[in-house]
Amino acid sequence: MIEPEYLVGAEWAERYRLSPVERWQESEKLWQTYLAFGGSLDPEPDSQSPFFDAGAPSVGAS
Repeated sequence: MIEPEYLVGAEWAERYRLSPVERWQESEKLWQTYLAFGGSLDPEPDSQSPFFDAGAPSVGAS
């Protein structure tokens, strides 16, 4: 059997060994940290979109 560390290294192997529920819980912790540091869940403008409006007011950091 091939060990995960051989393929992806120790840090990622630790994550791969978690159950899906455990990975979900760890991801929630990361999102809480991201938001605590001022991150935003607002989507970034996509100038390639046919709905993009360069004149529309933006929300978030300037």
